[in-house]
Amino acid sequence: MGVTKTDLFTEKQNELARVAKVFAHPARVAILEFLIQSNSCINGDLVQELGLAQATISQHLRELKEIGIIKGSIEGVSVNYCIDAIRWAEIQNLFQELFSGFPKISGCC
Repeated sequence: MGVTKTDLFTEKQNELARVAKVFAHPARVAILEFLIQSNSCINGDLVQELGLAQATISQHLRELKEIGIIKGSIEGVSVNYCIDAIRWAEIQNLFQELFSGFPKISGCC
């Protein structure tokens, strides 16, 4: 069987790319900013806060949940979401390792 394009890269490179892809949409960034600012579990506030349709927000929440950056708990008929602190730190470390690898030497090109 042939090699897929992702097999050409390390697991860390693939993970960083998956996370970066999720961060690449401004609605998902806005959701994360709102969750960070509220510092609590939220449910229906996002529709009023962002002005997007519930279905659109649900899709973005699903993308964020797939990479584990948010988690949700079901309470009755509503689902509450919050930042997963452990995963947040893991993702922060992924980007920090990439950014800290630059030697900060001027005079390139």
